[in-house]
This record gives sequence, C-alpha cells and structure tokens, in this order.
Amino acid sequence: MNGLLKGKTILIAGAGGLLGSQIVPTALEQGAMVIAADLNIESMQKRLEGVGVDLNSGALSLVELDITSEESVKALFENKDKAIDGAVNTTYPRNKTYGKHFFDVTAASFNENMSLHLGSAFLFVQQAAEHFKRTEQPLSLVNISSIYGVIAPKFNIYDNTPMTMPVEYAAIKSAIQHLSKYAAAYVNDSRFRINCVSPGGIFDHQPEPFLDAYKWNTHGAGMLDVKEVVGTVLFLLSEQSRYVTGQNIIVDDGFSL
Repeated sequence: MNGLLKGKTILIAGAGGLLGSQIVPTALEQGAMVIAADLNIESMQKRLEGVGVDLNSGALSLVELDITSEESVKALFENKDKAIDGAVNTTYPRNKTYGKHFFDVTAASFNENMSLHLGSAFLFVQQAAEHFKRTEQPLSLVNISSIYGVIAPKFNIYDNTPMTMPVEYAAIKSAIQHLSKYAAAYVNDSRFRINCVSPGGIFDHQPEPFLDAYKWNTHGAGMLDVKEVVGTVLFLLSEQSRYVTGQNIIVDDGFSL
C-alpha cells in the first residue's frame, strides 16, 4: 500500500480526535500532503505528537476549524492555493446533555444535537462540493457513519453499565449516509465522490461488561482498535476506489450480521 496517496492533498477534519489522529500519520506515510483541522490547535498538536506525528513535517499543516460555523468551514475550503484531492470528516460535535437515555432526552436537546452534528456534516459536504465545482479537480470525500446508522441498536449489550446507545447518534449517523448519496447524485460527476465508512464499536476503555457483551456479538474481534478503520478510509481516498461513490462500507467483524 506504499504511496497510495502520493501527491494528493488530503484534508482531515477532526484531526485531534480518536479516529482523525490515526488517519493523519497513515496518510502522511502514504505520501499525502495533509491539512489537519480541529477546533483547538494546541490539543490537536498534543494528540498528534502522542501518536508519533512529526509536527515539523513539510507535508503537514495545522489549521483551526469550527465545524459548526459556516464561516469557518467556508474559509477552510476557499482559502486553499491548491485543490483538495480528498477530505475526511471525523468530527463529532455535541452538546452537554448528549447521550442521555431515550426517555430523558428533551426535544430541545435532540434538535440541538441534530443541528450540531448533522448540520455541520451538511455544511462540510456542501463546501467540498463547492470546492470541486470551483477547481474542477477530482475530489473524494469520506464521511464517518456507524453500524448504528445501518441497524437498530442491540440494547442488551448495555446491560449492567450506565451506558446507552444515544437516539441522536442513530438518527444522525443514518442521515449522514443518505446525505452522502444525495450530494453525490446531485453533483452527478464521477470526479466528485462521496462515500461513508461505518465502523463497529471502537475501543475507548469502555466498562468490562459492555466489552464482553459486545465481543459475543462479533466473530471474535470484539471492539475494534481505531487503527482497523483507517485502511478503509485510505482506500476510499485513493485511486484504487476511483468509481466507488455513494456507498457505505461497514467495518465491524460481523456485528451487524
């Protein structure tokens, strides 16, 4: 897979997060010029340093991005001297009441989270499409959905834990898949591609009862290491997937079967 992204400029939104911070070093290893964007540059720098990224690399630039701000997202795509060849949106904006159990979620909180996450996903897709129209250079956009944008939650795996599967998450992640299809169909140009990756559960030090119950529903891997998702993202950014568009690729070791 050496040099899969050689000569390409790749924008990674949410580069200071769990998934984004793993895509950055792999994209650099594959020869890409990487624009790493996040809300807090200082915390993004720390996260990237922690996974071994050389912040002084001439192939890496760090930019501030508020994914929920129309002005910020527009500036990200407009102020580029060179066309962006690929973009990945790994951001995960949410409010302070996000993640409550179904009957405890207020309509106001639900609507705010839909606006923050789905609204910003729309904005990112729209501005990526505008960038393509302006530059007329091929662009591959990867959105991050989830297995819970595909199937109903398996609520029994949350037994004996304080966790739940947030209703906002399911609504947002399923909508992101259709948003991606809509935009790909609307632009209607094989040079502009949008696809989704839907990971299964990613290990982030969840409670042991949950980890055990989750693993029982897979083919043996259990929760995925975040690095297991990166290869699929890189495939979709590369020329290896040139005519793959409007698709959703599930990476879950059989959890959704």
